[in-house]
Amino acid sequence: MASHSTVTSGLKCRECGKAYPEAPVHVCEFCFGPLEVSYDYAAAAKTLSRRSIERRPHSMWRYHELLPLQGEPRVGTTTGFTPLVRAKNLGDALGLNQVYVKNDAVCSPTLSFKDRVVSVAHSKAIEFGFKVVACASTGNLANSVAANASAARLECYVFIPADLERGKVLGTSVYGAHVVGILGAYDEVNRLCSEIAGKYGWAFVNINIRPYYSEGSKSFGFEIAEQLDWRLPDHVVVPMAGGSLITKIGKAFKEFTQLGLVRKHPVRIHGSQAAGCSPIVTAIKDGTTVFKPVKKPETIAKSLAIGNPADGFYAMKTIRESHAWAENPTDDEIVWGMKILAQTEGIFGETAAGVTVAGAHRLAKAGKIGKDEVVVISVTGNGLKTQEAIAEAVDKPVVIPPSLREFDEALKQGLTPPDQAPKAAAAGR
Repeated sequence: MASHSTVTSGLKCRECGKAYPEAPVHVCEFCFGPLEVSYDYAAAAKTLSRRSIERRPHSMWRYHELLPLQGEPRVGTTTGFTPLVRAKNLGDALGLNQVYVKNDAVCSPTLSFKDRVVSVAHSKAIEFGFKVVACASTGNLANSVAANASAARLECYVFIPADLERGKVLGTSVYGAHVVGILGAYDEVNRLCSEIAGKYGWAFVNINIRPYYSEGSKSFGFEIAEQLDWRLPDHVVVPMAGGSLITKIGKAFKEFTQLGLVRKHPVRIHGSQAAGCSPIVTAIKDGTTVFKPVKKPETIAKSLAIGNPADGFYAMKTIRESHAWAENPTDDEIVWGMKILAQTEGIFGETAAGVTVAGAHRLAKAGKIGKDEVVVISVTGNGLKTQEAIAEAVDKPVVIPPSLREFDEALKQGLTPPDQAPKAAAAGR
């Protein structure tokens, strides 16, 4: 990996603009606004060019000047640079001619975009001297925090809603993390974690390390621009939970434009949430400037079920400033989205992918996305993590004895499964 240039210039408040030195803090002491990382873009421009980027390893760290580390990453060196798939078959199903899928279902090491933010967070925690990392999570973040902590030899505590999908719990516990299930929704988990962070002084990636952690999401946007041959799309559809990803994709496009890496082009950055937990989308549709928290989320898209999104205000700002829109498909539409993505492009995305595909479908039907415009659909996690959500919506296998005659008969019946299993079971006895 190329030697890193230090181009960060500390933190600043997103509201009042007050500057802070680099430290594990996330809230302005004057106005209580959230802090974010500042960069010296003039310094970044000295080493950052299309040619220099293209020569670097295929990971998110090919854009290291725009990521907030002082030195080399300590974990996640192979994270990112996931495929941007030209999805013609999916486009046909949506009635659109230029659809792409940004596929973080194959991101390293835990098959979700959270590997991007965690590789930054853990590396920054190590720079600050922390020995213990932790998080509040709806699943994917828990997997990534645990996996990367084991690779970095950090002690790890993960706090999750107790009713999380079994696959995501297993995908956290296997790494040896201390996993604590909380009887409550994510927002209750997060409130508890804020108290624990204050008492024990651990590096909570989405609390006191949040300004650095969230910057990792920009790499998702950087890669879209580069993989579209250094141009910006007309539309991006992004799943929203806490609201950080959509804002950082917007920031990524602005930084690339400012640095001359891409030509200025208006991108409509659309958001999508599940109907059972859609505080940001509801506010957009109602035309309000504040969102009403959802106290009891009810949706199969558990990874997006954050009723009081930390970056909700900024997500709304990103959507409105880009003249975009937001949608909140139902659980049935989410399942349809997962199935149509799998059956047209061979990509098994988790429930959040169903949310974005179904959201894009709604946007297309409403005329928000033109038939010939370039649209990127964000797939942020792997469907193997949320199998329960779709298990009853796919055909069961036809079961027959090992007989060509039986297969011929099943084929004549269209390979429909309803009463095949009992016959096969009887034949096997």
